[in-house]
Amino acid sequence: MAIDLQPMADRLVVRPIEREEKTKGGIFLPDTAKEKPQEGEILAVGPGRLNDDGERVAMDVSVGDIVIYAKYGGTEIKIDEEDLVILRESDILAKKAGKAKKAKKAK
Repeated sequence: MAIDLQPMADRLVVRPIEREEKTKGGIFLPDTAKEKPQEGEILAVGPGRLNDDGERVAMDVSVGDIVIYAKYGGTEIKIDEEDLVILRESDILAKKAGKAKKAKKAK
């Protein structure tokens, strides 16, 4: 999907990845029992923040990275019937090694 958003400063746009709907024991979870996703694929990255000297500080993440972010961090938006989250770089807790395969979209 091509995204028509350009995040500002140290912000990025993330597509949340839904977790399995079934537990290890084989129990299917209803939508009301699911937790809010904390993992997602980066779709767009801003240019980075400005430091005190006015110099641009590059972002540590790039488009296609899979990241784990703060549970209640960011702003949820909906574009073309797809749920997305706009986060600050400081809301990213970790980056998974490797690039995204085919991430399952959150509904």
